[in-house]
Amino acid sequence: MSFSIRTFLQLTALSAGVIATTDIDLVDDDSCSCYLTNGTAPEYFSDHLFFDFRDLGKYAGVPDPIRNESRSSKADTTSKYFDSEDWNSVWGIQDWSNRNNGGVSLSGDASVLMVNSPNNIYIEKNDDDDAVSDTFLTMRTVHLPGFQSAAEFESANSYQYLSIRMLARVTGSAGACMALFTYYEAKELADIQEADIEILTRDPKDHIQYTNQPSYTDDGDEVPQATRNGSLSDGLGWDDWLVHRLDWTPQRSVWYVDGEEVANIKFQTPKDPALVILNAWSDGGTWSGNMSLHGAAYMQIQWIEMVYNSTDSTSDDKRKRDVEKRPSQRDVGPQGKLVRREGDSDAGCKVVCSIDEAEEAGTNKMLWNSTAPRVMPGGSMGRGLGSLVTWVMGTVVFLYSGFV
Repeated sequence: MSFSIRTFLQLTALSAGVIATTDIDLVDDDSCSCYLTNGTAPEYFSDHLFFDFRDLGKYAGVPDPIRNESRSSKADTTSKYFDSEDWNSVWGIQDWSNRNNGGVSLSGDASVLMVNSPNNIYIEKNDDDDAVSDTFLTMRTVHLPGFQSAAEFESANSYQYLSIRMLARVTGSAGACMALFTYYEAKELADIQEADIEILTRDPKDHIQYTNQPSYTDDGDEVPQATRNGSLSDGLGWDDWLVHRLDWTPQRSVWYVDGEEVANIKFQTPKDPALVILNAWSDGGTWSGNMSLHGAAYMQIQWIEMVYNSTDSTSDDKRKRDVEKRPSQRDVGPQGKLVRREGDSDAGCKVVCSIDEAEEAGTNKMLWNSTAPRVMPGGSMGRGLGSLVTWVMGTVVFLYSGFV
């Protein structure tokens, strides 16, 4: 019986994985040199962040919508949680509108003025009968007389390749778009880069749109190879609590729901450093649809988790989307590859961790540690195991990248 090189290495990787995980340890981020994701396109990432909204009862409260356009955009944050350094060092709540250059006309094919308001992002008590969390973060969009009040927050930093997940659900009126996406702004439509998860509340509840933007041209022609209309299985719907995951890698974007792959696109995969944006909106245009007056829709999030390679600050006082604030390449490795952490004298990834193998969101398990000897069965020291597993898993990532 003959085996291809690919088959041999895949079997070897499986065996090594069994060996490596016999003594998996729960560790904190300080113990990890890097993170290896699982799935169709496994990648190494240098950093990890986790935002947990499940136990924030002291900040919970649902504010009434602000019915005045100007006061809505200038509203204060809804709790001290959103004034904290932990929040503001990573995220910025938006207050922009879809008026063109602050004028009267609206952007795109919008038929309704849309205004982002800090008042639409808040911590809410979980009153589900089978609640597994005390609270969650809510993003609200509501159609008020004269305008659509919306919600958006974006990252304070840009990232070049990442794996991001959120435990979330969507509820409410038809005519809204709820999204999590990476965003690289450009003056020309053809130069914009995004990897999107979009839920349209007018769609069937088992449909979610996944796209490497742009999915259309300046002439309005569709680009079908840029997008997939994913279907949820097993009777699931986007109004269920689901783990939505986007893996943005150098070769492709891959999307998962509750660990199952739902879309995979190589075409025009984003390449440049990008913001991460979450929003809940409607503008009466072709994409979102037109929400009924006094209708409202909500994206509710229990947690957000991300592993990523490198960041560069792009924040200013308002953190608006602005192509002039494009991040520099100073801390980005070649084509966004894993880079040395600041202060590390050794660029190698010695202690490899996984958020996928951990049973609880926000925690890590060590896959292997090539800096320390391991005690093998019988008491012998397995000094070469870390190097072996590192070589094997590195080869597997190389294979998945399409070089073999």
